[in-house]
Parts: sequence; C-alpha cells; structure tokens
Amino acid sequence: MKPTQSDPTVQPVPAAVVETVDAADTTLSNPRWAVLALGANLGNRLETLQGAIDALADTPGLRVKAVSPVYETEPWGVEPGSQPSYLNAVALVKTTLPPSSLLERAHAVEEAFHRVREERWGARTIDVDIITYADVVSDDPVLTLPHPRAHQRAFVLAPWNDVDPAALLPGHGAVADLLTSLGHTDVTPRDDLELRLPE
Repeated sequence: MKPTQSDPTVQPVPAAVVETVDAADTTLSNPRWAVLALGANLGNRLETLQGAIDALADTPGLRVKAVSPVYETEPWGVEPGSQPSYLNAVALVKTTLPPSSLLERAHAVEEAFHRVREERWGARTIDVDIITYADVVSDDPVLTLPHPRAHQRAFVLAPWNDVDPAALLPGHGAVADLLTSLGHTDVTPRDDLELRLPE
C-alpha cells in the first residue's frame, strides 16, 4: 500500500544544504588565506608537527587546507652542530580570525607543546610562525607581516613552493623565484616522512 504522506527522512536534500555541508569553508564568514611555517628540533619532531597542525585545525574559525612535504634543515642563526636539526613544514589555512588572534592561537599551540622562549634562535619543541596573512603588510613589532625574514629562509620557501607553486610573498615577489635565488643546499626533503591533512 502506498503511503499517503512521504517519509520526510528520505526527502531529497536541497542543493543549498548539500553545498553547505560539502564546503566547510561556508561556515567561515569572509575567510582569509594565511601561510604558517612550522618547525621542531626537540623531542619527537614529526609527532609534534602533526600535533600542532591538528591543534590548529581544532581552532574555531580556522581550516587547514593544505600541508606541505617535510624538510630537514640545520638550525638557522646558530653555530653548526650546536643544536639538533629541524623538521620544517608549511600549512595553508583559511581563517576568519584577525591576525592578532591567529598569533595568539599560534602561541597557544607552542605553549601546549612546551615551547620555551629563553634565547633567540634557541632549540624548541615547536615553532609556529605566521608568514603571510592575505596580502596584509604591517610593520607592527608584535606581528610584522609578511614575516620579515621569510624571503631569506629556504626552509620556509621550499615547502611553501611545494604546496603552492604560484605563491607570492608580498613585497618580495614569487616564492619560486626567491627559492631559486637562495638555492636548496640547506634543506633536505624527507620523503620518508609525511604529515596528514586533518579531516
């Protein structure tokens, strides 16, 4: 016998609802792209990097959209051999957080993994730096945008170029060109290691 009323649980889902469910970005109002660089040279480096990415992904108003391959690099700004080598990666995120709140979240992630800030260029369990936030250019000493030394760091440019070959660093030009000028001598791809994109 055919029911006189259709079962509401099997009704077609409106297209607008499907789009909203399928595109997580629609839960963000006017999201901006940001580039975050992550590095670790103490403890279980890969596990810490993954934990930091997962913690960022758990942030309200933030979606991790891409994670780069992993590179190994020698510490920057210190005597060779004075610290363990780093694992480095870059994450591309979309966020509705303003830059100041994104910085607070980055610092909170560092603190959660016991980052200690006792000396400049010191070894650390995790470092989370904001490299760019949309096309914002700011000389604010608390958060200079883009990162003032990103154009000099192959350990930022190499993974960033891998995950976004068309990337531009505001004020400096194409990331691919900057990387070509610097060279890859100080960064080693770790094809045996992989970071997962949070679900």
